[in-house]
Amino acid sequence: MVSQAQSQFCSRTASQPGNFINPSIHRIGLTLAALLLFTPLTWANDKTASLSDLVARIKSIGLKGEGYPAAVAAQKELSSQGPEALLPLLDAMEGASPLAVNWLAGAFETIADRSLRAGALSQESGAGIPAVAFEKVVLDRTRSATPRLLAFEWLVKVDPTTKDRLIPGMLGDPSADFRRLAVARLIAAADASKDDAEQLDFWKKGLSGATDEDQVKVLVDHLKEAGVTVDLARHFGYLLEWNLIGPFDNSEREGFAKTYPPEASRDLAVPVQGREGEVKWEPFTSTDTMGEVNLIPVFKNYRDSLAYAVTNYKAAKAGPAQIRLTTPNAWKVWVNGKLVFARDEYHRGSMFDQYVIPVTFQEGNNEILLKICQNEQTEDWAQKWLFKVRITDSSGKAILPAE
Repeated sequence: MVSQAQSQFCSRTASQPGNFINPSIHRIGLTLAALLLFTPLTWANDKTASLSDLVARIKSIGLKGEGYPAAVAAQKELSSQGPEALLPLLDAMEGASPLAVNWLAGAFETIADRSLRAGALSQESGAGIPAVAFEKVVLDRTRSATPRLLAFEWLVKVDPTTKDRLIPGMLGDPSADFRRLAVARLIAAADASKDDAEQLDFWKKGLSGATDEDQVKVLVDHLKEAGVTVDLARHFGYLLEWNLIGPFDNSEREGFAKTYPPEASRDLAVPVQGREGEVKWEPFTSTDTMGEVNLIPVFKNYRDSLAYAVTNYKAAKAGPAQIRLTTPNAWKVWVNGKLVFARDEYHRGSMFDQYVIPVTFQEGNNEILLKICQNEQTEDWAQKWLFKVRITDSSGKAILPAE
């Protein structure tokens, strides 16, 4: 299995605007923190510790419990700070682990809530943190999403004009959450408009920033009614051109761990031994509007089988990207011959952007190889054997291959 150092991976859940903290990590933090409240701490609250020291203790939290007693005491002390600690806490979230970010965000919100009730947060300068400082954080696109979103959430509470002033300019923001808010405003504006040309302009503009499936569907439906055709596969960045080979044996689900010839070499002109004799690579172009590659019509004997798919992605420049995969089957993904992640699970559904895999592409050609496994189940709901792959940036916006 690929180590954590070799690859990062997450299974995506539906986006909830305004919900900026990872709920699973948040629950872990709360549970362990609650347990520690009833456990004698070996690290007493240090009233003399600097804010940077307290932050460092929280950042030292380990997923296996390392540093928790010190972190609980540090968070308690941090939460008692005045509003002058708010901006340093936002700064501290940069580069912190998701778990540490949750703890820092908890301290931030405790201080912000207390300060707001005390009147220390206001649009006026002077004591406390003025709204202008939060607005600078929100508008700083070099920052990561969580501190910007937290600053925005509290800025709205002290300055009701915030949404109307800032959101219209966020259609191209690197944060998917801010883009979603901007798209939602354009959809609402189109709904309120009585002018056909103005509506069309709102819908087209909204689509230019939309990456969430539900918003894209609404906009595409409106545009279709207006006589405008949208290439959904291109909008989302789905890869349509593949070469396929199979089937190979996956009896007893053992094929997932086996190394078949396509994993060693991808010479498209050379046949190899498959499950039922000699097989060779065959070109395949998906005509599905959302880039789906259905393997069942391609390979007749699909139960207890697996197949491989390979494509070339041409990157305009070297750098980070994400492979966003949808499949109900067990799978492995290689990029340029290196295994980047694998999942030995079957029939968990096939939701949009089901798996998000961070990768680094080299400039020019990059080989993407998939292994898609089907098991022996005979239930109707277990008969799907398919995949969809798109290439995006970290916010879900398509990165189209270079021409």
